[in-house]
This record gives sequence, C-alpha cells and structure tokens, in this order.
Amino acid sequence: MKSQPITRKERIVSLDIIRGIALFGILLINVPAFIIMMENSPQPDMSGINGIIHVLIETLIEKKFFSIFSFLFGVGFYIFVSRAEERGDRYYLRYVRRLLALLLFGIINALFIFWGDILHVYALFGFILIPFYKLKPKTILLSTGLIALAHWVARIVCMTLFSATAKPYAWLDFMASDSLTIIIMFLLGLYAAKSGIIRNVSQYLRAFKITRGITFVLFIAFSGVILWIAAKPETDTTIFYKKSFISLGTIPMTLFYLSTLFTLLENKALQNILRPIGHVGQMAFTNYIGQALLGKVIISFMALEVISPLPALIISVVIYAIEVVISTIWLRNYKQGPLEWLWRRMTYGKPTV
Repeated sequence: MKSQPITRKERIVSLDIIRGIALFGILLINVPAFIIMMENSPQPDMSGINGIIHVLIETLIEKKFFSIFSFLFGVGFYIFVSRAEERGDRYYLRYVRRLLALLLFGIINALFIFWGDILHVYALFGFILIPFYKLKPKTILLSTGLIALAHWVARIVCMTLFSATAKPYAWLDFMASDSLTIIIMFLLGLYAAKSGIIRNVSQYLRAFKITRGITFVLFIAFSGVILWIAAKPETDTTIFYKKSFISLGTIPMTLFYLSTLFTLLENKALQNILRPIGHVGQMAFTNYIGQALLGKVIISFMALEVISPLPALIISVVIYAIEVVISTIWLRNYKQGPLEWLWRRMTYGKPTV
C-alpha cells in the first residue's frame, strides 16, 4: 500500500503553528530537567527574577502545553486513520504498527537521551483511541465529558480529603492523575477532528468564542489562586495545594489557549508571520528529540550543575531559535523531518513515493 506524506495543500497550517508553540512550552518545562538532581545537588536560585519566572511558568505553562500536544495527538490519530481507511488500507493494524514504532523511539529516548520522555506514554495511551474511532462525534464528546467530570471530582476529593503525607487510594490517584488528563485531551482532539471543527474553524467561530469566554474566566480564577498560594511561604502544605490547583486548572486553561489560538490563526496574515514556528511544528517529532540533544550539549559545554529559571529561559530561547532556522532550511528541500521520515518508513515498511 503506497502512502505519501501530507502535501502542503492538505496540511492545516494552524495545527503546525500550534504544535510549534506547544514545543516551546514543553522545552521551557524540560530544560531544567535535563540535569538529574540528586539529594545533595546544588539547588536552583529562586530569588528575584528567577522566582518570578518560575512562578509564571508554573502558572501559565506547566502541564498546559503537554496537554495541547495531547490534543494534537488526538487530531493526528483521526487524520492518519481516516486517510488510511480512504486508501483501503488495514488502518487499525497500520496504526498499531505506527504506535509500536513510536514506543520504540520513546524507549530509546528515555534510556539514552532524556529520562522525562513523553513519547512512550503517548504510544501506550494511543491504543485507547482505537475503539473510539468509529463512534459518532457526539458520543465521543459525551464520553469525554463523563471522563473529565470523574477526573475533576477525583482531583477535588484528593485535594480535600488527603494531604501531602496522606496518599489516596491507587484507583482514586489514577482518576486524578495527569495520565487521565492526557487521555481526555486525546479524545477531545479526536472529537474536534472527526466533527470537522479543525478543518472548518471559520464555521465554528461562535463556538470557539463561547469556549474562549468561559475558559477565560476559569483561566483567571485558577491563575489567581495559584499565584496567591505561590506568594505564601513554601511548606509541604502550600506545595501540595499549589500542585493540586495547577492540575485542576490544566484542562480549562489548555482549552482557553486552544480556542484563542485557533481563532487568531484564522487570520492569514498572522499565519504567514508565524510560519517559521509552523516549520518547527511540522517537524515536531524530530524537534522534540532534537531539543533534548541540543540541551544536553549546551549544558555539558557550559558545565552546569544546576539550572535556575532565568538561564533555563535563555537556553530554551537559544535552542528554539536553532530549531526554527534548521526546520525552515530543511523543509525547503524535504517534505518532512528526518525522524518523521524514519517513523513513516517503520510504519509502512517501505520508502514513501
């Protein structure tokens, strides 16, 4: 079965740009983690500007940009499987092969490059999407809503009945975990793609604006609470509640970002301005691995034992700028990134035509 990469005409430019933006947010979170901290390791400086940057990243970035990436994974699942189905391919088996290839990449990345790899998690959770593919969009949305409600209730129960020292039951802990957030965002991405919203944003602008308005209120509320807790002296209790509210606010704050970005990116002039970021997103797989490699090289060259928030921000900007330049140059000559090509080769077992 012959398969070709998605052509420029078929690509949804806004998805590439949002994916590129998400990669920068993920990079901001990952850079400090490129150094494995031991119990007796020096601690990062959290005073002054470092403290401000740290709190802003915790409030506005942490978990939200991984969630954007999770949403886009769900969108990508539908695009991949529906195109395979149209070709008459054995689309479920093809998708399973694609996930197994991703799992292999993730394991290699986790073992040899970056311990905080997310690819193997996406590969494993990706199997959950398969039974939802044939469901109607409304059924997918209803199922997602019920899962999200259970997730929120579990988070609130964990936050009110347990503490930093008293751990919840294992099943309750899973229901309240980031793992379920990933699954929820996967399903929301599948719903948005299957219902046609992603390809016809202009027809759904009213729905996007309503979503943006509602989630903006929640965005402000959660941001305010997190910043209020962060301003208090740091104890086990304040850390527990801060992390709890960060987790509780992840989905509504992510939906605010997504609804805002999709609405803004209906502007073609803005799309053209942000096209270099779209190039990074078009090569997201290559750039995700590349971020870790570049980060390791820079940190090793600078002989850093610990990374405070300001140096981490500077390193992130440098790495991202390098990726923008390399991605732009690469895509002038090739249709896809090198790891994207290898992933496709492993999925189909033959070179693309």
